[in-house]
Amino acid sequence: MSRRHFFAGAGAAVAAATVSRSALAAIPEAPQQTSADTAQPWTPSGVTGAGRPYTPVVTINGWTLPWRMNNGVKEFHLVAEPVVREMTPGFLVNMWGYNGQSPGPTIEVVEGDKVRIYVTNRLPEHTTIHWHGQRLPNGMDGVGGLNQPQIPPGKTFVYEFEAKRPGTFMYHPHADEMTQMAMGMMGFWVTHPRKRHPLIDDVQRDYCFLLNSFDVEPGSMTPQVNTMLDQNIWAWNSRVFPGLDPLVARLNDRVRVRIGNLTMTNHPIHIHGIEFEVTGTDGGPVPKSARWPEVTTDVAVGQMRQIEFLADEPGDWAMHCHKSHHTMGAMGHDVPTMIGADHRGLVGAMQRANPEYMVMGERGMADMGEMEMPLPHNTFPMMTGTGPYGAVEMGGMFNVLKVRADLPAGKYTNPDWYQQPPGTRAFEVATGDMPAAPRAKAAPAGDKPAHAHAKKPGAHHRHGD
Repeated sequence: MSRRHFFAGAGAAVAAATVSRSALAAIPEAPQQTSADTAQPWTPSGVTGAGRPYTPVVTINGWTLPWRMNNGVKEFHLVAEPVVREMTPGFLVNMWGYNGQSPGPTIEVVEGDKVRIYVTNRLPEHTTIHWHGQRLPNGMDGVGGLNQPQIPPGKTFVYEFEAKRPGTFMYHPHADEMTQMAMGMMGFWVTHPRKRHPLIDDVQRDYCFLLNSFDVEPGSMTPQVNTMLDQNIWAWNSRVFPGLDPLVARLNDRVRVRIGNLTMTNHPIHIHGIEFEVTGTDGGPVPKSARWPEVTTDVAVGQMRQIEFLADEPGDWAMHCHKSHHTMGAMGHDVPTMIGADHRGLVGAMQRANPEYMVMGERGMADMGEMEMPLPHNTFPMMTGTGPYGAVEMGGMFNVLKVRADLPAGKYTNPDWYQQPPGTRAFEVATGDMPAAPRAKAAPAGDKPAHAHAKKPGAHHRHGD
């Protein structure tokens, strides 16, 4: 992805009527990005300008914000604005974000850098930016009304501070926060160590993504901002599987993954096939004496967890939130459980009365993974995505870690599905005829009969904890 496509002139980023010509000339250009592809890692000429070289961060289905050097200060320009995010091909959502996307671009600096961030407000209401986890002057902390006046629509404010400590941080509004974060306003900030750090190892791959959630009614495009826990779209960097690009690694690469949570609930993140250690939080690096091997780590609300592992097992390994509802798309909580109910002879009669009637759940919900059904326009299916052996039966907060021996160093292209060596895949054995699965017995006379029907998804989807 070429960086030349990111630069739209400063005049397009700032309303000319709100600033003088001299001030406009001083404001750096505002890069824009609308592609949902994962951008290649970006480093400026000379790598950092100061400090030791670092492995740049790769933001899953996102990008790193370019900067310019001005008299020893790294200058960035963020534009808060309405955006349309393609969460997966064919599923578009109206959001608020920065520089053309939600989440906004990752800001990447070096410990000790002096930074200046211009923030232009193109939203229909005022906003601010809080630099979550940073050590900085009180007047730069970004809580509207407490630390600063809010940024009115059409205006540009400037934040200036020193990136005092290495680590992983986030940025998000502290003005009408409930609305603005529910609409997708957030981003990552990574500060690399200036010199070799005893608690921060060198890695060959460095990934980051934010956990986020939305309540998007089937057939609509705009999130319901008043929802507290009943979100129905669970996402990483405002993308949902199968629209997420995989994490890729060369065999025996050391990999770092930075995960931030700005949803309304916790998320236990689990990776198959490897063990990892939690090596950092938004409070800083974890002492080595406090680390232990894990395969799942819980990322609570407002937290960041940095995990590291050796990619020493080739294959396609699942990586997902271990709350099972968070690896699915929109579904209806009012659909009754029909496991074991005998629907034989019922479907034809019901469809004569209601042509849209469909049987759901007689044998569990796995049939939904491959079922073709009409859904309201712009609705994310409950189960979607396919692998080399059929339906994956997951969506939302699900992705794949692809480890390959033949992946070139420094390359992030998505390899094809893993070719398992002969004799290493689970297989069927001949066991003769198996008895049919038992069906539920008829209810005793006088008992309330089960509801033998289900509405098609789309009437009212609610999906949360």
